[in-house]
Amino acid sequence: METIDQIFGKGTDLTIFQIGARSFAMFFITLVLIRLGGIRMFGKKSVFDDIMVIMLGAILSRGVVGANPFFQTVVASAVMILVHRFLAWISIKNASIEKLIKGTPILLYKDGIIFSENLQKTSLSESDLMESLRLETKLQSLKKIKTATMETSGRISFEISSKTDESL
Repeated sequence: METIDQIFGKGTDLTIFQIGARSFAMFFITLVLIRLGGIRMFGKKSVFDDIMVIMLGAILSRGVVGANPFFQTVVASAVMILVHRFLAWISIKNASIEKLIKGTPILLYKDGIIFSENLQKTSLSESDLMESLRLETKLQSLKKIKTATMETSGRISFEISSKTDESL
């Protein structure tokens, strides 16, 4: 135990070597925790997943700098990963819980009508909608767009009209 204390230190009075040892160990511990948590934390990019990533980083960093005891920090992080996995699993099984945790898509535009109240709900302006249109579809106007939806990830998806009418 004394050797572990010499390598990792205790409290916030740590040497550069001890912080380096903690960082080295925490890197691999974090890698294992992320593997246990699943790839969705970084791939899906919903608010649910973003919260987990931010909190995990904040907690693990406290273990590196000695603000919290090292092993207790690892345990707290593992519990967070398990809770995240559990809530994700429950969301798959229950649509109501999925809606509560992840939210629902919000229709912003449909067939020539911009829903201003939904833009306000999502804190978007019409120019924000148009910017997303240009970035996502390379189109300059909504003429060829059937729907625009704010997804639960925060991205706006655009459904291009299948009409082949030249007047579009």
